[in-house]
Amino acid sequence: MDLIWLIPVLPGIGAALNGLLGIRYFSKPVAAAIACATMAAALILSIFAFAQLLGAEHREHVVTLGHWIPPIPLQTVDGLGAFQAPWAFRLDPLSGMMILIVTGIGFLIHLYSSSYMGHEPRGAYVRFFCYLNLFCCFMLTLVLGSTFLVMFVGWEGVGLCSYLLIGFWYHKKSAADAGKKAFIVNRVGDFGFVLGVFLIFFTFGTIDFREVAEAASHMPVEGAAFGVLSTICLLLFVGAVGKSAQIPLYIWLPDAMEGPTPVSALIHAATMVTAGVYMVGRNAVLFSHAPMVMTTIAVVGGVTALMAASIGLVQTDIKKVLAYSTVSQLGYMFLATGVGAFAAGAFHLMTHAFFKALLFLGSGSVIHAMNDEQDMRKMGNMKLYMPITYVTMFVGALAIAGVPGLSGFFSKDEILYRTFLASPLLWGLAVITAGMTAFYMFRLIFMTFFGEYRGPSWGHDAEGHADQKDGDHAADDHGAHAWHGPHESPTLMTAPLMVLAVGAAVAGYVGIPAALGGSNAIEHFLEPVYVAESAAHAEEGEHAVAHLSHAAELGLMAFSVLIAGLGIALAYHLYVRRPKRSEELAANWAGAHRVLTNKYYVDEAYNATVIKGTMSGARGLWAVDRNVVDGAVNGAGWLTRALAWVSHVLDKYVVDGLINLVAWICAEGSYVFRRGQTGLIQNYAVASLFGVFACVTVYLVVRFMG
Repeated sequence: MDLIWLIPVLPGIGAALNGLLGIRYFSKPVAAAIACATMAAALILSIFAFAQLLGAEHREHVVTLGHWIPPIPLQTVDGLGAFQAPWAFRLDPLSGMMILIVTGIGFLIHLYSSSYMGHEPRGAYVRFFCYLNLFCCFMLTLVLGSTFLVMFVGWEGVGLCSYLLIGFWYHKKSAADAGKKAFIVNRVGDFGFVLGVFLIFFTFGTIDFREVAEAASHMPVEGAAFGVLSTICLLLFVGAVGKSAQIPLYIWLPDAMEGPTPVSALIHAATMVTAGVYMVGRNAVLFSHAPMVMTTIAVVGGVTALMAASIGLVQTDIKKVLAYSTVSQLGYMFLATGVGAFAAGAFHLMTHAFFKALLFLGSGSVIHAMNDEQDMRKMGNMKLYMPITYVTMFVGALAIAGVPGLSGFFSKDEILYRTFLASPLLWGLAVITAGMTAFYMFRLIFMTFFGEYRGPSWGHDAEGHADQKDGDHAADDHGAHAWHGPHESPTLMTAPLMVLAVGAAVAGYVGIPAALGGSNAIEHFLEPVYVAESAAHAEEGEHAVAHLSHAAELGLMAFSVLIAGLGIALAYHLYVRRPKRSEELAANWAGAHRVLTNKYYVDEAYNATVIKGTMSGARGLWAVDRNVVDGAVNGAGWLTRALAWVSHVLDKYVVDGLINLVAWICAEGSYVFRRGQTGLIQNYAVASLFGVFACVTVYLVVRFMG
């Protein structure tokens, strides 16, 4: 466990090698091998660390690599404190589960990408794996960080990598715009997260997760008043809303489908978007002391789940359906944490990682087979050409729909059960969402794999090309790949699908509830993370959760399964038995269909308010800058020039005039005096005689008169 610091470092080394050397020197196979090997090594280390954690008496191990920020005196609520941040990693049940998810699914996605991205030029191919490795490095830093600040490094790092990966095809304006949208929206949420961290240090004098939990456990629950703990939790939740795409900051995630499909699978199914859920669970003690914020989280999660599911009902882009499904499932996770079922939320995070990564990679396989076509209306009967992709995606759809026996059933019904205990109203929203989920997922399956083939022809009989592989593509005269019809993907793409399908089928068995004869092992495994040490031995009554009888719990399960079955049956009726009926319903309910197709006009509302308001404000500031600020500067310049001209006139005609006048008088006067300076002694003697005579005369006259 002392080597857990190598888990994020290894993908970082892969990113550095491909980023610094690969673009110039590495071939495609070498770049892919380096990226996959570093992820495989990180996965092996994660498995060993997790195995050691299971056998440890105290399931928490902290590794401090050094003092990142030395003690700095900063003000806290209790006076002057020392702000410091060691670079430390914490391995406990929650982070142990997360590193297995990130490295395991991350490795499969790297393997899949080595074939899926094979058509890219060598430089772009190497750059893609550099970004992919770097993303995994930051995500592992996020989940292993022992303090808020180390987590924040990973938090911002995955935000940067999401921008790079979503906008990977930067020559496409839509992809570049989607990358910028994701980056900007996430920064809005991150502002709240940063303020929350500041307030945490001011309140507790530390930013270590365990120390904050211990301190918060001794503070009273803010049930009647919205105090400092509630403020902290609300600010942290703002960050989670941005990162995990909840109302109102969910708008970036559907647009993020502009990136390559492996990016969608990694960032928007298995890792980055779950960071907000992970952060809330990591601070469960803190949030448990802010019940008003918990209620807010539950309501936001429930409404987001329902809204996103309703939008997914009518989407025709195969990746957009999965994108809104991700938003909806994230809403489920926040609903769980909001009602205090932190372990259930983490459980669904784990199962969702398997079946959603499977569905995204499966959709990529279909898109690959259809020559980059993403519109499900132009597919159909793909099971004939892609049997492996069909079977694995069918398993994933069954799992996310909550069919008994598969992973999604166990985690989803645990959330529904705990939600029913807390709020029957929110439970009702969640059940409706479950029915919608089953409907739109099997709508995707039936439109893609059943019915008649509706795609473009390729000049040959489709059945003759059913077993073609990617390597069978022939290059045309321009060097591009000619399309020979839909076909199964190569082994490097189908093998990860099969592994993920197994995970989607069996991952839920670690959380079998007591009503079905299990012990909900994952909940007991994660429980120590969600309590403070000081509360670990508290009386059971203080932390008891209300329970229903096993019969009632089984009844709730049966009802949710019934709702899911109705959703699947309705999708089968509308898209297999009577495919024209769906078009008739869309025409009959044109208004509602238009609203859902346009995603409740949320983007248009943002454009009309936030974006146009920001642009109008910017134009107003520009006008103020031009007319007031620049006007004042330009006016000062004009006034200075005017004063300079007046000064010039005064200097030239008054000051210089007076000086020149004095000089002229002196010059003219000197001419008169100069006439008397003859240089003859006799003239000077006569002048002296006259002077003496004048003086004597004046003297005598004055005396005589006196």
